[in-house]
Amino acid sequence: MFMRRDPGPAALLVHGPGPVGVRVGPGRNAVRYLGPAFVAAVAYVDPGNLATNVTAGAEYGFTLLWVIVVANLAAMLVQYLSGKLGLATGWSLAETCRERYPRWATLLLWVQAEFVVIMTDLAEVVGGAVALNLLFGIPPTVGAVLTVGGMLVILAAQQRGRRPFEAVIASMLGILVAAFAYQTLRAGISAGEAAGGLVPRFAGTDSVLLSVGIVGATVMPHAIYLHSALTQSLRPSPRRRRAAARATLTDVVLALAIAGSVNVAILLGATSLSAAESLEEAHAGFGAVAGDTTALVFGIALLTSSLAASAVGVYSGQVVMQGFIRRSIPLWLRRTVSVLPALVILLLGVDPTTALVLSQVALSFGVPFAIFPLLRFTGDRRLMGDDLVNRAGTRYAGYTVGTLIVALNVYLVAAVVV
Repeated sequence: MFMRRDPGPAALLVHGPGPVGVRVGPGRNAVRYLGPAFVAAVAYVDPGNLATNVTAGAEYGFTLLWVIVVANLAAMLVQYLSGKLGLATGWSLAETCRERYPRWATLLLWVQAEFVVIMTDLAEVVGGAVALNLLFGIPPTVGAVLTVGGMLVILAAQQRGRRPFEAVIASMLGILVAAFAYQTLRAGISAGEAAGGLVPRFAGTDSVLLSVGIVGATVMPHAIYLHSALTQSLRPSPRRRRAAARATLTDVVLALAIAGSVNVAILLGATSLSAAESLEEAHAGFGAVAGDTTALVFGIALLTSSLAASAVGVYSGQVVMQGFIRRSIPLWLRRTVSVLPALVILLLGVDPTTALVLSQVALSFGVPFAIFPLLRFTGDRRLMGDDLVNRAGTRYAGYTVGTLIVALNVYLVAAVVV
């Protein structure tokens, strides 16, 4: 009644311009390949990132700026490989796992991916509830419900096709850029001091732990699943594959450069605060230091981040279920299930910022389950072809990034548990 079986990867529609397997040449330019990375990039400016970067700026000034830059470069590589997989095969990462792994392994991967999506939704809904409380004094539980409603409105653009959805998400990303650029300017940042933050260093054990959180939360597993699904319907003709891959790389670099700039701006703006152990304290601090307008801009940015990232998270959930088990459920049912953990946490009175941090820790468990299959598939010549298979340098860089991220996430989890 609620769950329906979807067709196989050769016919599955993923809300793009056409079904998987339809070969679309890039024509005279690469414009048609621009957009998917901007949707995936929203995962890099969600409320979890805001909480982490605000804390880093308020507590350590410019010291951890280099961590954001390095993490963003690593994310560019991973997202490019995900987009390239969809272009080369016409399958999403989840579908490729289903086709290449035993059924028991596919089911386990699906369960953990669903857990990742739920934890992602928790962060976005809690972030939206906090934003509405800061802006309008709305109780957190009511704010959570309203956040879900706003997300459904955004997702209505998805039903009209890939381009309208990408346009809405890109516009919201633009709002975030403008908001945090304003905060950075209001903070009166010294360019020389900011440049000093690009020198790798730490300021004690706590700064190392925070750096682990920044890196561990940057490469979001649900964004990896999603990007391959967004590009699979753009599969080019054999003669256009290299050009399509170059266009996808351009898309990734542009989108994540913008997302990275937002994260940098968040940290820079927060350096004007003396301390901020929560989003609520950051909001109050911005008001005290730079005026009510700056505090208002921060609240609007938090709400925008929550709504956009929540919509992308639901989209990822659809991709995960359709890809791994060829099933889908009504959108309202998926939202009901995914919003329940957030409502329970808010009803129990758990500190929202603590919930955001813990959700990032939970997400760290999903990182290796997405990165290493992605590296294996994009390094398979029979699957990718001679023209798009990973070269030696890309392969070594990818496994280095994957190993470091897993090691950092293990350290993060161990530090939190111990």
